[in-house]
Amino acid sequence: MSNKTTIILGASGSVGQALLDELIRCSAFSHIIALTRQPLDVLAEAKVKQRLVPDMTPTHLEQAVIEALTECKNDAVGFSVLGVGAGTAKLSLEQHRAVDVELNAAFAQGLKASGKVQHFAFMSAIGANIKARTSGSGAPGLPRYARVKGEAEAAVLEQGPAVVSIFRPAMIIGSRHTPQLLSSALSLFTPLMPAKYRSIRTTEIAQAMVAAALQAPKKSAIYSYPEMMELIETISP
Repeated sequence: MSNKTTIILGASGSVGQALLDELIRCSAFSHIIALTRQPLDVLAEAKVKQRLVPDMTPTHLEQAVIEALTECKNDAVGFSVLGVGAGTAKLSLEQHRAVDVELNAAFAQGLKASGKVQHFAFMSAIGANIKARTSGSGAPGLPRYARVKGEAEAAVLEQGPAVVSIFRPAMIIGSRHTPQLLSSALSLFTPLMPAKYRSIRTTEIAQAMVAAALQAPKKSAIYSYPEMMELIETISP
């Protein structure tokens, strides 16, 4: 799988930075395209090509994906770890959807329309449920948050490439949105929690997503904590 190209949405976030680092280290990928609103601090890394989309609307984003991959001479893999993160409780339902659903859907559409991408690795969240209620707070872990994540999953599956790998982490350790004290407490209780609800590090999510891309899966699937740990084992030395 050498000489592969990858295109990433959400590289400026905590998981996105971990994913970018993992892809830079991975020799199987020779070209990395990062779509961002603002420049990233990776100018010295030759593998990374930044494509700025300052007006990050669905239409502009989809077109940017198609144009970026038109220049690509080989097959590519898509990655998105884009999401609002903290602050969803302050957003209206439509504001939350505008990022998590509409932008991810546009990215998925661009991947498919390019004709260069057959596999898309997409980060969602544990508990994603398109049937959850839309009332109440949009804070992580509550029904409205789960509804938006469920809608995002449905959108990328319907509008994206042939194969979509969906990653559903629970609490993310190492994220700038997770308080350090909470991360430390969760680490202590992790062995007592049901497997799929265990906290996971940003670096582990990145490793699992890259491992899935290296395996080139033949069908779409959902990966929570246990499955992500299994994927990591496949690339461990």
